Amino acid sequence: MITLALAGKPNCGKSTFFKAATMANAEIANYPFTTINPNFGVAYVRTKCACSNLPVKCKHCTDGNRFVAVNLIDVAGLVPDAHKGKGLGNQFLDNLRQANAILHVIDASGGTDSEGNPVGAGNHDPDEDVSFLLYEMTMWVHGILDKHWSRISRQSQGKGAVIEQGIADTFVGLGITLEDVRDVALQQKLDLVHANIEDLVPLCAEMVKISKPMLVVGNKFDEAPEALRVKLAAQNVAFASAASELALRNAVAANVIQYLPGDEQFRVGNEVTLSPAQKAGLTKIADVMKQCKGTGVQQAINRAVFELLDMIVVYPVEDENHYCNKQGDVLPDAFLMRRGSTPHDLAYQVHTEIGKGFLYAIDARTKMRIKETHELKDGDIIKIVSAAK
Repeated sequence: MITLALAGKPNCGKSTFFKAATMANAEIANYPFTTINPNFGVAYVRTKCACSNLPVKCKHCTDGNRFVAVNLIDVAGLVPDAHKGKGLGNQFLDNLRQANAILHVIDASGGTDSEGNPVGAGNHDPDEDVSFLLYEMTMWVHGILDKHWSRISRQSQGKGAVIEQGIADTFVGLGITLEDVRDVALQQKLDLVHANIEDLVPLCAEMVKISKPMLVVGNKFDEAPEALRVKLAAQNVAFASAASELALRNAVAANVIQYLPGDEQFRVGNEVTLSPAQKAGLTKIADVMKQCKGTGVQQAINRAVFELLDMIVVYPVEDENHYCNKQGDVLPDAFLMRRGSTPHDLAYQVHTEIGKGFLYAIDARTKMRIKETHELKDGDIIKIVSAAK
């Protein structure tokens, strides 16, 4: 399953975002380092269900919206010089190893300083926080390479290909390949044979971008001065109000409103009587949603999965005529897969043995057999035929 990590400095709203996205318990407070140990939960990406244009409907979507699970990690806050061990830095960075992508949450209101201390809206430039995480992660990765650089250089005997392989082996835990190292070295015109470890900081920065793509999420955007909003919007920051999303989720749980994560508006339930405080709170949230076309929380998760990671949703079935499994359950599963994946890739994702025994696949919409190397599209419904029992 895809894993996303929430990262950023302390007190920027990561834990509120986490709780809003997962409805899992997470301590929330207005002071740095509320989160010490990482929180683990399940969030969802939202997509149009494939049953929307089928003659049969499934029971796994809501009003034609399918929610597909992803792992979400809320890690401890990061402060400047975390790569040197300041704050909870080393622990934080190690927790990011398992993430496929990072949601870098910043305080768009400028109300907290670089270490997460409250300073009042507009008194800190959030622009500084945008580049800060990449720098800390780059120096963390550079530190890992530094530990192995003498050995790699010594064993290479002046052969660049051996050095490239040594770097790739060092970063294998980050999902870096030999091709990645070669491409970056060529792009940066690096002479790895004669390079010093200090020369490799740009290479490490690129390794971070490849292995841990990031989406900057400007939380608390509703509290941000207009000048800061304009400045961050120019950098394609994804705005969000995690506090608004959490309030809506709680209101849904209390049967006060009707709302699906990612909706641009909510509706107060029939015959629900609201107190003056509830009315005021929901009116404020409605105004926030008009500005952001929603609260931004679901939108940020979707952008991370569908844009950063370039994933598609594919539906495996056993009966291509009725779009169901052997029990008659229509579209029982929805898998996130990288764009460019094939039916054989899908077979392995369903089960290793089914992948090993793969024979062919059928497009359930057209009822046509498709090649093993056929490139799957978002929303495809596929029957896998395998020799595996």
